[in-house]
Amino acid sequence: MITAKNDSKISVYMITYNNERTVERALKSVTWADEIVVVDSFSQDSTVEICRRFTDKVFQREWPGHQGQYQYAADLTTYPWIMFVDADEEVSPELAEEIRTQIDGRAEDVDGFFVYRRTHYLGRWIRYGGWYPDGEIRLYRRDRGQWEGGLHARVVVNGKIGYLKNQYHHYTYRDISDQIQTIDKYSKIAAEDLARRGEKFSIFKLLLHPPFRFFKEYVFKRGFRDGLPGLIIIVSTMYYVFIKYAKLWELTPSKKENRNDFL
Repeated sequence: MITAKNDSKISVYMITYNNERTVERALKSVTWADEIVVVDSFSQDSTVEICRRFTDKVFQREWPGHQGQYQYAADLTTYPWIMFVDADEEVSPELAEEIRTQIDGRAEDVDGFFVYRRTHYLGRWIRYGGWYPDGEIRLYRRDRGQWEGGLHARVVVNGKIGYLKNQYHHYTYRDISDQIQTIDKYSKIAAEDLARRGEKFSIFKLLLHPPFRFFKEYVFKRGFRDGLPGLIIIVSTMYYVFIKYAKLWELTPSKKENRNDFL
């Protein structure tokens, strides 16, 4: 492993909540970092105890939303370069080595790096459809990036973006039941996010967006090549999209009185 220079040290930050199933693997994969910061939302399992085996910078804070919690964790870091890793992810050794090489060799040229993600689900790596290729800016200069957005908050970097060739790994839902519970949770958050932004319920979005996702991800992006897991992914995706708009309708104050809400 290449040793980091003082001006290219890297902090990794992570937010957690009841992640005892995956967080140890995630933390083991970033022990090469110069600093690890964890912000936990008062987990009720052994997540915090596991985290404290890897870093003494474990903080607890009530959940304010994705953007607020990620930015809070980022602000607790101290080194020039920072990278966020979710508690159900893993940085491969190849990606870790590439990060060190790039930061040491191109620190003056790039302000952030886009990294691709590969997801493991139902016993296999997903290679097609809406889940692959997937990625976002993960590594960036601390003073050049910030979190923006709601449910799908992301890092926005003011500067030049580079791309890393090696991928990080995402160990998503434990099983289908876990996926259904997560869909119920996040579809509610997504509907509330839409309502806050002033989006109105539309029967056309409710009915047409799910099949649009089917053709886009299962047909055009060849999700069918992932076999039965690929079929389960697209059906659950369609359900998520449908129930998100259904919950948006549910949030409409006049839904019971308005007979034209299907127009």
